[in-house]
Amino acid sequence: MDNSEVIIRFKGISFAYHDNQSHRPVLDDLNLQISRGERVGLIGANGSGKTTLFHLLMGLLRPTAGAIEVFGEERQKEKDFREVREKIGLLFQDSDDQLFCPTVAEDVAFGPLNLGKSQEEALAITREVLERLGLEGFEDRLTYKLSGGEKRLISLATVLAMKPEVLILDEPSTGLDEDTVERLIEILRSSDLTYLIASHNSDFLSKTTDIVYRLSQSKLVRATKHH
Repeated sequence: MDNSEVIIRFKGISFAYHDNQSHRPVLDDLNLQISRGERVGLIGANGSGKTTLFHLLMGLLRPTAGAIEVFGEERQKEKDFREVREKIGLLFQDSDDQLFCPTVAEDVAFGPLNLGKSQEEALAITREVLERLGLEGFEDRLTYKLSGGEKRLISLATVLAMKPEVLILDEPSTGLDEDTVERLIEILRSSDLTYLIASHNSDFLSKTTDIVYRLSQSKLVRATKHH
């Protein structure tokens, strides 16, 4: 694969929530491009639009202006985003938005089954992904009884089980203990996936990304990266 292949392109994207009293756009004429193999970090205050940007990319929201191109095609309608959601895995900021099956195995297998895998294939993928995340033996655990950190990891497992080409992670290290954060850093660093991570944890971003942008006053600016 040519690493210079641009797989995500935001061109002049603006977005404002209708119920926003100030009518100030959350994103205003924002441009961003990510090439295959790039590892990009995103920082910014709460409410600066990081989650909004992710939801626009996945077609969960629609921009008020501008164009979104993913995998070389402009995406506008719901059907345009089906391929995007199959190839891009989004880790939601709130794990409870991601997990809706009674057991861990059902949650993790849900994506592969949806993509047409057999029960056996889905189960094999589930076991492999849980093992990678250090969660062997979690298959029959009840999702609602897990700790916040465990839910975070299971949410990540549901995303990885889809075998995406791109990962979009919204505050992935929140609620994780130090050892688990280290394991997550290791998993990301050893993967060959393209990914975009929003995080308040600058140390985490410095260990997992090559370039960091700050989202401030509706615009993206390149942040200085400290190693």
